[in-house]
Amino acid sequence: MLLQPPLPSQYNMLSTDELRAGIREFKTRLGKRLVILGHHYVRDDVIEFADFTGDSLKLAQLAAEQTEADYIVFCGVHFMAESADIVGSDSQQVILPDLSAGCSMADMAHIDQAEEAWLFLAEAAGMPITPVTYVNSAAAVKAFVGRHDGACCTSSNAKLVLDWALHGAKPSGDPQAGHKVLFLPDQHLGRNSAHALGWPLESMVLYDPKQPRGGLRPEQVRDARFILWQGHCFVHQLFNLEQVAAIRALDVPYQVIVHPECPWEVCQQADMVGSTEYIIKAIREAPEDSYWAVGTEIHLVQRLAATYPRKHVRLLADTQCICTTMFRIDLPHLYWVLEQLAAGTVVNRIAVEDETKRWSRIALDRMLKLRPDQPVSVK
Repeated sequence: MLLQPPLPSQYNMLSTDELRAGIREFKTRLGKRLVILGHHYVRDDVIEFADFTGDSLKLAQLAAEQTEADYIVFCGVHFMAESADIVGSDSQQVILPDLSAGCSMADMAHIDQAEEAWLFLAEAAGMPITPVTYVNSAAAVKAFVGRHDGACCTSSNAKLVLDWALHGAKPSGDPQAGHKVLFLPDQHLGRNSAHALGWPLESMVLYDPKQPRGGLRPEQVRDARFILWQGHCFVHQLFNLEQVAAIRALDVPYQVIVHPECPWEVCQQADMVGSTEYIIKAIREAPEDSYWAVGTEIHLVQRLAATYPRKHVRLLADTQCICTTMFRIDLPHLYWVLEQLAAGTVVNRIAVEDETKRWSRIALDRMLKLRPDQPVSVK
């Protein structure tokens, strides 16, 4: 994780009204040269100033479409800003308001660990392996996947990408051909997506990068079809079966809808499982007076509850499930980077090295081509 130097004290002394007025002024002065992208998990007061909002897949698509903008301010976390720099044009500059906004999941898969794993897995597999990395990963890991003929995915299209990885590269005329999949860094998304494609849990093994050879024997790798990386989202891993049981025990007819980064057993007990965009669509299209217990980050849940006050939307858990790194993107940091841009100075630029960008772009382009027409269920 990168470290953000403390802001000068004057920025933290500004009132909320002063911060909001200043951000509006800077946006006006920069005009079409500026686009602000906001992930669904950031604070409401920051989302207010986003030109576009979305999940990882949607924002990656939007970043690629901003051909007129000179500056893309990404209100999200570091790997998202890297992806925007990878898919954007060379004339654009991507800015992350707070460099400390990293992702613990992305940090669970380091490029050195991926390279070491590949040497063992490729030798032990007994058949070709296609690597797939969740977009929640560092650019170096995306480049590793691109170099090895793999693809990125998001929670919106993980099923499509896994199916492509298993079957898309089959040599014609060979009915026995196929590939194993190395899926990193989120074991839960990999497990839930593979199971949704009809694969049993017995077809999956867990690779622990902290253990020699991932804690696996060669025969375990040979017998598996999916090698899942031992990583997770610390927010979505907070949801558990006890919370689902507590909701089911209530006298009101709550539907449980969760993100596929949640553990497999939680997803199995949920009524619906899908990406952030899937969750939003389901609640938006639900009838009034319907009841929803949502297993995902608290800011999105609160925003849905406020947007649809005639629907009953609550968090699945009874604790605050907050993405603490996304929470670091706040009004003082947004004000600061826009003030600097308006004065002609670029701060906190996220720039991916050319060779890493080239191979990462290959993996991301495959992800962008393999996208569903509508958000789909991962169950």
